[in-house]
Amino acid sequence: MNAADIECAQRLAEAAGNAIRPLFRGDWSHECKDDATFVTEADRSAEAAMRAIIERTFPDDGIIGEEYGLRNEGAGRQWVLDPIDGTTSFIAGRPIFGTLIALMQDGWPVLGVIDQPILKERWIGVLGEGTTLNGRPVRSAPCKDIADAVLATTTPHQFSGSDVDPFMGVAKSVAERKIIYGGDCYNYALVASGHVDLVVEAGLKLYDYAALVPVVEGAGGLMSDWQGNPLDAGSDGRVIALGDPARLEDVLEAMG
Repeated sequence: MNAADIECAQRLAEAAGNAIRPLFRGDWSHECKDDATFVTEADRSAEAAMRAIIERTFPDDGIIGEEYGLRNEGAGRQWVLDPIDGTTSFIAGRPIFGTLIALMQDGWPVLGVIDQPILKERWIGVLGEGTTLNGRPVRSAPCKDIADAVLATTTPHQFSGSDVDPFMGVAKSVAERKIIYGGDCYNYALVASGHVDLVVEAGLKLYDYAALVPVVEGAGGLMSDWQGNPLDAGSDGRVIALGDPARLEDVLEAMG
């Protein structure tokens, strides 16, 4: 990791934000993709802007993008892009979506950005260097008991089949009044800043979670799969984010 990588990530976030802001709460159409998720003009223009910068700055690096797919697939360094994580919130005019930018080295996330372009909040996590929000260090919060945890997840509808019982096990372990629904990547940013204790989700793609890992872990938290293993390019999309790593065993026990 070097200063040029971080500077490039900052430029990517700026370019995406410049593409997104003029369209927020604007008049445009959206489409439903084959996987039943939505895509907008903002998603596509933001990713195109980021890809152009990477191709100019690091032409040998790979790119994995939600909207435009793979470039230089075999490269050891891969930029992983989700131009709008939380497109439904964007469509609804709710500023809790985010642009996700990750740099992966040999399949492991080493740099992550969560950028909220409307609120102008930018979390940057760098392996071994901590996490900042708009340039200031942030830390996740200690949590002495899972019963006291604030639990967040984007929607209960993401859990089906054998995923239902593990999530419900965790939900029953916390106070009902402390469960938050909605938020997508913004929930993980709130873990890094110490406002949310726990996120449990399923069905995520690499571009949904790669950027989150350095942000959460750089703030002192932990991210893992549902077996407690670190997240990498081969993870199955079932994720746990914890502000206090000491609560991992409690969460795994609650999942059964």
